[in-house]
Amino acid sequence: MIETLRWTAQGVEMIDQTRLPHVEEFVLCRNYKEVADAIFTMIIRGAPAIGVAAAMGVAIGAQQASDENFEAEFEEICATLAATRPTAVNLFWGIDRMKKLRQSLSGEPLSVVREKLVAEAQIVHAEDIAINKQIGAHGAPLVPDGKTVLTHCNAGALATAGYGTALGVIRAAVEAGKNIDVFADETRPFLQGSRLTVWELQKDGIDTTLITDNMAGHFLRSGRIGCVVVGADRIASNGDVANKIGTYGVAVLAKENGVPFYVAAPISTLDMNIASGEQIPIEERAASEVTAMFGHKVAPDGTKVKNPAFDMTPNRYVTGIITERGVAQAPYEVSLKRLVEGN
Repeated sequence: MIETLRWTAQGVEMIDQTRLPHVEEFVLCRNYKEVADAIFTMIIRGAPAIGVAAAMGVAIGAQQASDENFEAEFEEICATLAATRPTAVNLFWGIDRMKKLRQSLSGEPLSVVREKLVAEAQIVHAEDIAINKQIGAHGAPLVPDGKTVLTHCNAGALATAGYGTALGVIRAAVEAGKNIDVFADETRPFLQGSRLTVWELQKDGIDTTLITDNMAGHFLRSGRIGCVVVGADRIASNGDVANKIGTYGVAVLAKENGVPFYVAAPISTLDMNIASGEQIPIEERAASEVTAMFGHKVAPDGTKVKNPAFDMTPNRYVTGIITERGVAQAPYEVSLKRLVEGN
């Protein structure tokens, strides 16, 4: 299994996803600011993965915070990590989990607080892998045998602590003996599909074909695609889904052609505090990601650019939301609430 990140005595090690697929290299973040920079620069990316990274960032920051100003420094650590990327709710979930633990340890010696924060970050890491496998188990029966699965962006082991959400569903279907193959959208402009998803699935020996984003409609219309499975960065209480830019278009095309469109995500990706996807903040990234590809210019100098990193897919295009607690279907206000409450 691909190991996306790990806690070590020296700091947080994580595979540098900006260098994949040609260079497989781990970077070591020795303090919380380096963890924050890794999240911001997308050395590590994917909603569950940055939630785990944030928890580890809080833990390493607490290890290095002074006794005299521990509380103020702890708040600064959390604020710095929270400011890295605005859309993925797992980032804030990971930080809030660590803050709640700190609050529960009020009155304990700081040595105990630091020790328990490190232990909690490691628990978050282990839980994420287990959750992904549960998502896979719930999602595998939905994948039609003998068909192709279309996926967008990378919601695999690299986007999590391991195994993956959308790719976890695909892996579980293959492990269950289903005869399937995968079409991976390249996912412009950062090419997470071509660089990361194809790399991952090739390592697992899963038959994978790369297509450009604007080919999705052609193949959805062809009858070859049995279902679409994607991840999510935030899901509103009504089932609206924020995911990598281009997801909305795939969802519309899937519905037009009668192809089921599934979203695979942990309960921690649900934001039950917002009524709809219109309230989800959409991160805007640098123009250079669009005007150049890995240092090579592909547009004239001075070109104006819009570069939203995510889009919002309304719930009417979503066939089901696959979580570790089961599959939610419309009406999502009811089914998601039931899953969150554990009913």
